[in-house]
Amino acid sequence: MSTDILRFATAGSVDDGKSTLIGRLLFDSKSIFEDQLDAVERTSRGRGEEQTNLALLTDGLRAEREQGITIDVAYRYFATPRRTFIIADTPGHIQYTRNMVTGASTSDLAVILVDARKGLQEQSRRHAFLATLLQVPHLVVAINKMDLVDYSQERFEEIKQEFTDFATKLDVSDLTYIPISALHGDNVVDRSINMPWYDGSSLLHHLEHVHIASDRNLIDARFPVQFVIRPQRAADPELHDYRGYAGTVAGGVFKAGDEIMHLPSGLTSRIAKILTADGELDEAFPPMSVTMLLEDEIDISRGDMLCRPNNQPVVSQDIEAMVCWMAESRKLTPRSRLVIKHTTRNAKVMVRDIRYRLDVNTLHRDEDAEDLSLNEIGRVSMRATQPLFADEYKENRLTGGFVLIEEGTNTTVAAGMIVRAE
Repeated sequence: MSTDILRFATAGSVDDGKSTLIGRLLFDSKSIFEDQLDAVERTSRGRGEEQTNLALLTDGLRAEREQGITIDVAYRYFATPRRTFIIADTPGHIQYTRNMVTGASTSDLAVILVDARKGLQEQSRRHAFLATLLQVPHLVVAINKMDLVDYSQERFEEIKQEFTDFATKLDVSDLTYIPISALHGDNVVDRSINMPWYDGSSLLHHLEHVHIASDRNLIDARFPVQFVIRPQRAADPELHDYRGYAGTVAGGVFKAGDEIMHLPSGLTSRIAKILTADGELDEAFPPMSVTMLLEDEIDISRGDMLCRPNNQPVVSQDIEAMVCWMAESRKLTPRSRLVIKHTTRNAKVMVRDIRYRLDVNTLHRDEDAEDLSLNEIGRVSMRATQPLFADEYKENRLTGGFVLIEEGTNTTVAAGMIVRAE
């Protein structure tokens, strides 16, 4: 079994069939336990439905099943001999924009579903824009319910052209179109005999073969220190002077013997060893979790960063970022005081200014905006009490992303993407 993992999110308008598509993927790839399927079949019969409602495999909340909609992000896992998958089923309603942002923020690919009868809807455009704002590298436009338009090639080409015209306004690097019927399984796992005019791959085949290794930043070496390991067995001569720095590689490639720089001190050293639970490694790259040992004694603690002497992140207390506000109880206003969690570093921040609020539907910038409410997105400038080691989000999603936390309640109130660090 390959250890290659693909994270992908489903998005799109309400009732476009996101949950049904995931249920079909799980069912046709033999990734459902018999008791799960039995429970779904019983629930479907109890609701008077003629067919097994595969959407019930992901819509687990009672309110979701009663209304037939997705409210929260549902994560599902399955694997094929070629790749392991983590699916985020995200809601379509505008009031759950924050949930969609949460699901797409860690995704390698987004599947935007479009109802073949209705064409491109406002929510489909919104989710496509959010996926590109979150720098999801690969987009798949799955034109669903083709069975309801008699598997019409003309209708498929019409929607494809409509989305292609819209995509010219977005930052899309990889865009694929697939006609499907999630209800009947056409082009989901296997190629459909009902659409002989379509010569592309099925959705699962595309998910198995899309190239994601080069999506990660392998140039800018970044290692945020999460934990300092100091074994307490002083009697063991091998562990007496052991000082390891544990964390997840956020960018670049680290090799034993490489020269590195510690931030914020600016001191340099060399990597003596790179260790994991399975033993010593010659090199480490994203998203590996490793422990590094250095040749020199440097005062390093959680929140610090190791990088290359000639390739450093911006060290700054002042940042500008796109922020998605997620709190219902309060608004984001100038002079708001919050806690920022950026990589492994926490610091207090104050919002200096709201540059503009973005209308996700029209992409219009409201430069007169004075605050951000629930599910609204805008560009803000902030000042932190400690220097942050940041890259632009478009260069590195790990060192360019952050969350904002309300100090009193410890509630996550916003997700942000660094546009510029001064």
